[in-house]
Amino acid sequence: MDRFSILFLIATVVTVVSGIRDDFLRLPSENVEGTRWAVLVAGSKDYYNYRHQADVCHAYQILKKGGLKDENIIVFMYDDIAYNESNPHPGVIINHPLGSDVYKGVPKDYVGEDINPHNFYAVLLANKSALTGTGSGKVLDSGPNDHVFIYYTDHGGAGVLGMPSKPYIFASDLNDALKKKHASGTYKSLVFYVESCEAGSMFDGLLPEDHNIYVMAASDTGESSWVTYCPFQDPRLPPEYDVCIGDLFSVSWLEDSDVHNLRTETIHQQCEVVKKKTIEPLIRDGTHIVQFGDTGLSNQSLFVYMGTDPANDNNTFVDKHSLVPPRKAVSQRDADLIHFWEKFRRAPEGSSRKAEAEKQLREVTSHRMHIDHSVKHIGKLLFGIEKGSKMLNSVRPAGLPVVDDWDCLKTLCEMSVRTFETHCGSLSEYGMKHMRSFANLCNAGIRKEQMAEASAQACVSIPDNPWSSLHAGFSA
Repeated sequence: MDRFSILFLIATVVTVVSGIRDDFLRLPSENVEGTRWAVLVAGSKDYYNYRHQADVCHAYQILKKGGLKDENIIVFMYDDIAYNESNPHPGVIINHPLGSDVYKGVPKDYVGEDINPHNFYAVLLANKSALTGTGSGKVLDSGPNDHVFIYYTDHGGAGVLGMPSKPYIFASDLNDALKKKHASGTYKSLVFYVESCEAGSMFDGLLPEDHNIYVMAASDTGESSWVTYCPFQDPRLPPEYDVCIGDLFSVSWLEDSDVHNLRTETIHQQCEVVKKKTIEPLIRDGTHIVQFGDTGLSNQSLFVYMGTDPANDNNTFVDKHSLVPPRKAVSQRDADLIHFWEKFRRAPEGSSRKAEAEKQLREVTSHRMHIDHSVKHIGKLLFGIEKGSKMLNSVRPAGLPVVDDWDCLKTLCEMSVRTFETHCGSLSEYGMKHMRSFANLCNAGIRKEQMAEASAQACVSIPDNPWSSLHAGFSA
């Protein structure tokens, strides 16, 4: 081969390789176009729910280190934990027994009563005119080339997610908002992590697969999600803490993001870490991490949505996790009992603190028994002793939504829940476990008048304690 032929061959190879690099071999950091946006939502309030705000604050710190700007991170957080009188370290929130403060620097975009479904949807759809209250006014003002990350953590039930300012988020409304966001053409891709009991029921049979939206949910329909880093678990909390400070699904992905190079780790790899190393091996009842929507997006680098901490750029992804599995997993719905029990256990014998802690513990357990008994009694009144429990607790097959007619569910379930609460008192966060029962009333064709009569018979009076009070409004 003569010199000219060799030079021509080299030039051809260089051109081809350059073209391949442009199209196929670009690093994740080079592929990202547009702006990264994030919406972080802690859907609870009160100190016994410490972990939800801790999760959100931790998520903010990861995104901030990843290079996202505060103007592109929108935080919903009641903000009653950091300076709560029960917090042993005022102004500090931790998300790991040996962790540092995650509260410092977190934007207070929407706090207190401004955290409600109305404002959440307004933010998602960048509808500033629809916002209410005194929040920052920041909205998800993304463009067609932008990448969006949404993270929600709180309590949930069949087809609903909690909010500190009632009413609940209904699955139909949430999916309608996501569909509207897609129709507006104001994002390139959207990733949504959801931590709650029955998180999968918010999307199962509802979220389209062709909207460039990927969802990872902490639990499937009919399943609980789980808390961790509680007073009795290993690794041990500092002794001054009497509350669980993290959610198992959440700290799994958060701590994974803390240590890995997110330029090279994919969403799918992170999902596998969460499934294999934390949730499924620990929970004998079979809680599962579930995925919905455009699952092809899970092959993308986490860097596309979260950026990456430059300190981790030389780290290589391996299928292991820094989380030390707790000895026992605790259901989200029982985390408050741990806090109240610890307050009672630690209070000095014969003290006023002991008496007050005992009163709180009695009230919360009494409320739970009242709610469970009332719903069960209503089922028997409406469907008979033999069929009542089966009718209220039946779960539809995977792939189907809680109901086919969500307008029916919202209307009748809202009436049913309001009717129940009028006669029996507030459901509270614990009572969200019975939302499937109210959905099944719709499926069975129960009318408002029938529900009112059954509720009146089941609940002669409303217990006189703060858990049953309706001062905060109706759940639905």
